[in-house]
Amino acid sequence: MQTSETFLFTIGFAKKDAQTFFEMLRVAKVRKVVDVRLNNVSQLAGFTKKNDLRYFLKEIIGCQYQHRPDWAPTDKILDPYKKGKTTWSDYVRDFTNLMEQRKIGSDVSPEDMDHVCLLCSEPTPEQCHRRLVAERICNLYPQIKLIHLIK
Repeated sequence: MQTSETFLFTIGFAKKDAQTFFEMLRVAKVRKVVDVRLNNVSQLAGFTKKNDLRYFLKEIIGCQYQHRPDWAPTDKILDPYKKGKTTWSDYVRDFTNLMEQRKIGSDVSPEDMDHVCLLCSEPTPEQCHRRLVAERICNLYPQIKLIHLIK
């Protein structure tokens, strides 16, 4: 029987410098970052490009990296929201339906998700799909405690 608590974290890299970003992960004792961005090679933040991020996580905090684009919204859902053509409520509805179709979270266990951090770009979780993914996983596994790492 597991006696310690199970923690799932989320973090966004926007509006954070590398030192702040990696220090937040280190202090939280994150053992793996799961990148839930559809595109993990954008120029939005140089230190979070796929191969660079994998290297920095391993070398700076001894952490693993995994990219899960199947936990990201499709362009069909994301683009209209980013362009202001749909509301946040529409986005949540559409992405929730997609998570149901893809059965997001059903392929992991609470142990798999312990001290894992879901990564996306948004600086805060309120209007970011990483929060929706994390909440879905926590609903599947109520023993997981969700913590959003914000500056």
